[in-house]
Amino acid sequence: MISALFTPLKLRDLEFPNRVWVSPMCQYSAIDGLVGPWHLAHLGSFATGSAGFVMVEATAVEPRGRISIACPGIWNDEQAQAFKPIVEFVHSQNVPIGIQLAHAGRKGSCMRPWDDHQIASDEEGGWQTISSTSSPFGKMPTPKQLAIAELADLVDDFVQAAKRAVEVGFDVIEIHAAHGYLIHQFYSPISNDRTDEYGGSFANRIRFLLEIAKAVRAAIGNKVLMVRISATDWLPDGWVISDSVQLAKELKPLGVDLIDVSSGGTSLEAKIPVAPDYQVSFAEQIRKEAEIPTSAVGLITKAKQANEIIESGKADAVMLAREMLRNPHWAQAAAEELGDLISWPNQYVRARTLN
Repeated sequence: MISALFTPLKLRDLEFPNRVWVSPMCQYSAIDGLVGPWHLAHLGSFATGSAGFVMVEATAVEPRGRISIACPGIWNDEQAQAFKPIVEFVHSQNVPIGIQLAHAGRKGSCMRPWDDHQIASDEEGGWQTISSTSSPFGKMPTPKQLAIAELADLVDDFVQAAKRAVEVGFDVIEIHAAHGYLIHQFYSPISNDRTDEYGGSFANRIRFLLEIAKAVRAAIGNKVLMVRISATDWLPDGWVISDSVQLAKELKPLGVDLIDVSSGGTSLEAKIPVAPDYQVSFAEQIRKEAEIPTSAVGLITKAKQANEIIESGKADAVMLAREMLRNPHWAQAAAEELGDLISWPNQYVRARTLN
């Protein structure tokens, strides 16, 4: 009998061959928002490693939506077409691929992490950041607070980006509403000090995300739609897990198929108890109380650990990030350890120990 981790999962018309999914991971390697050979090699390695799903990193829906000057975008057709070879290669391995549509908000206009300074100057391609608030994140530059009249254009940016992604062949669209980026800046009370209809009450703070989700769902036909959220801010006066459960209940009838559950990112003051499985309970609670599929993230590194999460019903899939960087063929190694015979690329079958 095959382990729970390697059973297929179906959302809408899309079947994922297993529950080992690759989390979106920023590579800071795009030029003018265009992905290239690095991204093909990076993402292609997970597909040849028999992952059940590959998610492209946070991809900006407009120029100000990038985290760094070297992050990818999909605000024009040239950028969208640059993804086509990646989509085609991942599909050639019978693996679904998704794209995470994002806007960094006040956490944008950065250099790459390995550069000698954090904030990009105008000469280096930096820009005026925007947010729900005019308060900066930590010591980053002060953002411009968005006026209500500007929000409709941002919703349309997500819609147009989603349409381009569908045209290129992506199987899944994910809205990035976590980690202290723009959408999270609206729904978290830590970063939303507005007094209009997009601030104050819970209903007002989630309004922007609901508008984006509804509009994107209408634009992508029957494609799978996911939303990544931060389940908690890890702060006494911040967003908490019960808020996330209620948010998931609001997103489900709008046609969201899965909640990708992470946490944190809205404040440097958060004290996060990082340890194996430290975010899994959030995925479990949302799955059970909102009755919606979830994926779990956060220091999931071992085969038996990942399998237990699926087998016990804590989440419908696990998403691995740094562990996949260490071993893009983690899914194959995990299957071997669990005694599961899964599909490998023909070119690699001779390395498989189970037959």
